[in-house]
Amino acid sequence: MLEMQIGRRGLLGGALVAGASAMIGTSAFAALPERRLAFRNIHTNETFDARFMGASGWDSQGLAELNHGLRDWRNNESTNMDPQLMLLISQIRDKLGLPAQAKVDMISGYRSPQTNAALRAKGGEHTGVASKSQHMLGKATDLHMPGVSLENLHLAALSMQGGGVGYYPKDGFVHVDTGRVRTW
Repeated sequence: MLEMQIGRRGLLGGALVAGASAMIGTSAFAALPERRLAFRNIHTNETFDARFMGASGWDSQGLAELNHGLRDWRNNESTNMDPQLMLLISQIRDKLGLPAQAKVDMISGYRSPQTNAALRAKGGEHTGVASKSQHMLGKATDLHMPGVSLENLHLAALSMQGGGVGYYPKDGFVHVDTGRVRTW
């Protein structure tokens, strides 16, 4: 007997697509809603509003715009951010009942290895800067949603079970990533 290991996200995603296909037939993908993400980088004050998923799947132009917006603002380096992170952030926003055009305040997205090392050295391991940070992999962001209490944002992120969730009430943000599910 052949055994396959399928992650929870892959299994759920497959079940959703199969269910939608069965209910709607061949037009299942056309019925999927477009996904957008609007945010403001608090360090550069740049704003972005990009469609990252449409009826035919991931939108490479929108993802490229979001990659640029989530770059390491300290040295302007960027990476290909995990598209699942964009989906997770938009799902958290939806769970909170915010419209797609509601801007999310992004505190930190991609962090180059040099920036990560400098931040860690500056404050030691007690800064919350991990030596193998998901930020360096393009799988994490620190965020705040204007008009939403940090506690509610934290609870919404936890309820997604989409990866790691860190709660930083003193610093005014919640960390979300698409790594393994864990909390701190």
